[in-house]
Amino acid sequence: MSRKPPLGEGETARTACAPVLLRSGVDERTGEILTGTVLAERVGRCADLVAGVLAAWPADPDKRTREEWDHVREAIPGGDRLPSSVIRSRTRQIAAFARRHRRLPSDVFELEPAPRVARMLLLAACDGQQATLERADDGHRALLRLQLPVRPDPRSYTHWTWVACPILLPSTVPANAVLHLPTLHPTVGRVRADLAFTHPAPKARRSGHTVALGVDWGLNTLLSAGAARLHLDGRIAALGTGAQLRTAGVLAKQHRLRRISEHLHAKADHYIRLADPALDGKAERLAEETRRVSARRSNLSNALAWSAARWAVDQAIAAGATVIYLEDLRSLEARGMGRTTNTRLSQTVRGRIADRMRHVAAESGIAVVSVPARNTSKHCPHCLTPLRHRKAPDRPTAPGWKWALCPQPDCGWQGDRDQGAWRRVAARGLTHQTKTVTDRTSGQMVIRSVVDRLEATAVITTTPETARSDRSRTGPTRPRTNRPAPRRRGVPSPARPTRRAGRRPEGHASTDRTRLPRAAHRHQSVATISTPTTRHKPRGAALGAGFHFHAHASPPRWTEPAQDPTVRTGSIS
Repeated sequence: MSRKPPLGEGETARTACAPVLLRSGVDERTGEILTGTVLAERVGRCADLVAGVLAAWPADPDKRTREEWDHVREAIPGGDRLPSSVIRSRTRQIAAFARRHRRLPSDVFELEPAPRVARMLLLAACDGQQATLERADDGHRALLRLQLPVRPDPRSYTHWTWVACPILLPSTVPANAVLHLPTLHPTVGRVRADLAFTHPAPKARRSGHTVALGVDWGLNTLLSAGAARLHLDGRIAALGTGAQLRTAGVLAKQHRLRRISEHLHAKADHYIRLADPALDGKAERLAEETRRVSARRSNLSNALAWSAARWAVDQAIAAGATVIYLEDLRSLEARGMGRTTNTRLSQTVRGRIADRMRHVAAESGIAVVSVPARNTSKHCPHCLTPLRHRKAPDRPTAPGWKWALCPQPDCGWQGDRDQGAWRRVAARGLTHQTKTVTDRTSGQMVIRSVVDRLEATAVITTTPETARSDRSRTGPTRPRTNRPAPRRRGVPSPARPTRRAGRRPEGHASTDRTRLPRAAHRHQSVATISTPTTRHKPRGAALGAGFHFHAHASPPRWTEPAQDPTVRTGSIS
C-alpha cells in the first residue's frame, strides 16, 4: 500500500469520496451517505435545538417578543449565530405536535420518527487483519481484500475466508491520491462502495484576493455569476458581463414531483381517516409509491446541486479567481410573497448547492465565503443609489420586475437586477475580505456584518478598457463636407440597354423600369395631422420615387364665412 506523500508549502490534505461499483465501474449515484458518526452529530444538534426551544417556549408561538428571542437564543448552544428561520421552523413543528396531541413533546425523539439508515458495512474501523486495500501499478485499479464469514454464526477462524474484490477507479481519483478503506452498500444484486481518498490540494486563503467571483441567487435564473478585479489603487472593475445558470426544466420537474407527492400524501391521510381494514393493501402500495417519488425528488435535487456547484467553480477557474463570494440567504423565509413564489423559494436547494460548491472548490484551492445579502439587489453597483425596477425591455409581457435602472443622471446604469446583484456581492466581498472569519461550528468562511466605511468603497468603477464609446446624437453624425449638393456620378449615363442588363446609370432609378413605383400607404389626406400609428416606412424615397411621396400635407384651416347683409336668412312663415 502506498504511503501518504508529504505536503508542500501552501497545501492541505484534501479528503474526498468517490462512489464506485464493485466489479463493474463507476457508480452514478450522487446522494450523500450518512455514516454513524455524522448521523449522531446531526441528531445531537437537533436534540439541543429542540430542548432549547422547549425550555424557552413563548406565550404566542406565532410571534415572539424581543425578550423571548433573546431567551431562546441563550437556551440553544450557539444560538447567537443560528438563523431565525431555523428557530421558527422548529417552533412551528412543535406547535403542530401540540395541536395533535394536546401537549408539548418531551424531546426530539418524540417529535420526530427514528431516522432510516441504509444498510452498510463501514470498513474504516477495520485493521489490516480483516480488510486491506492496495492500488495497482497502472493507477486505474485497486484490489480490496476482505475477510468475511462463510456461515451466519462464525465461531472459529476456520469459519472466515478472504474475498478479493477488484475495483475500477473512476477518473475523478487523482494518480497521487492515497486510498482508504471504503464503505460497502449492498443493493439489489450488487455491492456498491464509497471509496474515500486523500490528495494534496492548494490551501484556501481568507484574505489577500484580487480576483473574485460574485454569485447571486435567483428564481427563474438559479445562479448569476461574474468576476471582478481589485486594483492596487482600490478600484474594483468587472471582468466581462457575467453568466447565468438557468435550470427551468429541472425546476419544472421538481414542481411536478412535488404536486404528485402532495396528492399521494392527501390520499394516504384519507385512508387513515377512513380506518377501513380493506384499504390496508392500498395504503401499503400508496406508501411505497410515496417513497419512490421522494427518492426521485432527492436524486434530482442532488444532481442539480452538483451541476450548479460545478458550473460556479468552472466560472471561477476560467476567470482566474481565488475566492467565490456567495450571497448568504440562510435566514430567508418564504412568507408573504404569494403561494407560487413561496413554494418556489421553499423548494430551492441553496444549502445543498453551497455545500457542494465548497466541496468542489476545495480541490482547486478556491475559498467560498458567505456575504450578507442586504441591499445587493436594491442599490446600484456603480454609485450605491437605490435602483428603480421595471419590466425588461426585451420581455415586456413577462411577470416580475427584472430590469433595474439607476436614477442618477451621472451614472445611468441599467441592466438585469441579478447582473447588478453579483457585482454588488463581488465588490462587497473584496472590500470586506479582511473581516472574513471561520465559523467554529460549521468550519465555513463567512463575513458576518457590513461595515459602512468599507461599504462606501464597494462600487464597480468603469475602466477605459470596459467603457463604451459615446454614441449620443448631440451633433452631426457625418463628417463635414464642402460639397453643396449630394455626390453624383461624374460621367454621363450609359445608353439604355436592349435587355435587362448593363451598368447602373446616374441616380437611383434603374433603366429597365418603365414606371416609378407608387407608395402603397401614403396617409396624405387633407385631414392628416400626424404620422399614423403604423410604422412609417419610406418606400418611395428608398426606391427612387422621391421624397414627395412621404410629405405630409398640412391640415386645412377652415374659417367661418363673412356675413352678407344683403342676404336674408331665416324661416318663411
